[in-house]
Amino acid sequence: MTEVSLGLPQPPAPPYPEDVRSRLEADAAEVIGRYPDSRSALLPLLHLVQSEEGYVTRTGMQFCADVLGLTTAEVTAVATFYSMYRRKPSGEHQVGVCTNTLCAVLGGDAIFADLQRHLGIGNGETTEDGRVTLEHIECNAACDFAPVVMVDWEFFDNQTVESARELVDRLRAGEEVVPTRGAPLCGFRATARVLAGFPDPRPGAVAAGGSAGPASLAGLRLAKGDEPAARTAAGARRPAGPDADSAPGGRPPATHPSSHDAPQPSAASDPGHPAGPVAGRRRTDEEDER
Repeated sequence: MTEVSLGLPQPPAPPYPEDVRSRLEADAAEVIGRYPDSRSALLPLLHLVQSEEGYVTRTGMQFCADVLGLTTAEVTAVATFYSMYRRKPSGEHQVGVCTNTLCAVLGGDAIFADLQRHLGIGNGETTEDGRVTLEHIECNAACDFAPVVMVDWEFFDNQTVESARELVDRLRAGEEVVPTRGAPLCGFRATARVLAGFPDPRPGAVAAGGSAGPASLAGLRLAKGDEPAARTAAGARRPAGPDADSAPGGRPPATHPSSHDAPQPSAASDPGHPAGPVAGRRRTDEEDER
């Protein structure tokens, strides 16, 4: 029988047990003390209550409202705006597959579709054993490692359908998996507490931060005046030195700015055939008639 909603208001959220509330109030006081305006602490406090139950419950939002002197409507508006705050029970591990453009075309769409079939769940759903929640996620600024899968916000780079399937199988089996870069996994709730601003208790976690890859840093190297290695579009190294101008195929010399992406001669890329009008020459009447 289909449940019919009568539009009645929900009863007040049940409070946390006294011991839980006392513990969270102490943590909340520490977070609030970092800000000149207490309401600025709302975002980390939402991570704090998420670390308690694995998602932001009505009880958690009421707690945030109480300690910050806000209305539940104000807290709910923020909790529903940001996708990192879960609104329903979720798994021990959050597995996110980037499906933004670059990751998608390099295999992210295929990975996400395969994991849905393999796990038997849809986007935002959790496996029956409670181990894994699967979702597609927005860009995580790791395009040079595409396609990227994230587990509890740690990076698993250059994934394939097969490696991603093995990853979720190992998570469900309770095996240890190691991110490509960054700190070791600790579970979604523990990650939420770290995001709330509390020290990471894992040995070596702070020093294990990831970094950008070579493609991401190319612009920075250019800005610093470093000379990039010239390459053709296919990735082969271009000739250099005094014989560079005699490169086979009539290609531009390796020192030319566009030699990395314009291996074939053209008006725009070949220094011997500059583009644009030639100064000091007027068109003839015969050329105009053409």
